[in-house]
Amino acid sequence: MIFGVSYSQWQFVLIGAGWTIVLSLLGFIGGTLLGLPIAIARASRSRILRILSGLFVKLIQGIPLPVVMFIVYFGISIAGYDVPALIAAGVAMTLYSSAFLGEIWRGCIESIPRTQWEASDCLAFNKAQTLAYIILPQAFRVAIPPTVGFLVQIVKNSSYAVVIGFFDLTYSARVINNSTFKPFAVFTVAALIYFAMCYPLSILSYRLEKKLKDKTNP
Repeated sequence: MIFGVSYSQWQFVLIGAGWTIVLSLLGFIGGTLLGLPIAIARASRSRILRILSGLFVKLIQGIPLPVVMFIVYFGISIAGYDVPALIAAGVAMTLYSSAFLGEIWRGCIESIPRTQWEASDCLAFNKAQTLAYIILPQAFRVAIPPTVGFLVQIVKNSSYAVVIGFFDLTYSARVINNSTFKPFAVFTVAALIYFAMCYPLSILSYRLEKKLKDKTNP
């Protein structure tokens, strides 16, 4: 036993940590697939696209993530569908991630000088070709550091999925605490596991940002 908690109970906590990683990956992948169109719409010359995408971003960013999870989980149930907590949490994390990633990437797209757009006009590129071959490749390089940094927020905020009964690191720690009454030991270890997952991402984000600055300011 460690800190009055058996090895099998610590193993239970580690299994919860594994599901935290799974949910974080679902949220990031889903957020990427939805966030990129949002970023493009936010940076579009179309006023309608800018307004609609802006309303989505403001709506999601203005609602606490646990509330979004409640709405998705119980909303789907009201519609007559019984979905696992993982699916509901994944949808909620996708909405949450896409709103923030969309704004991050919008800023990266708009950071590309207008001369790049003008140069593409001289090459007779249409808007889709300009985005695909000129703007997005440059914006992608700028977006890597803040995107990796946002992964830390995704991992930490995945803990909110406990409100809909999703089995993750926080949920498993609560279960073990309820059976051992060792809250300090259990949640300290849980905190260290979260730190072990997030700290490398923070360091990677910092190094990528520093590397980008060194390239742009030789």
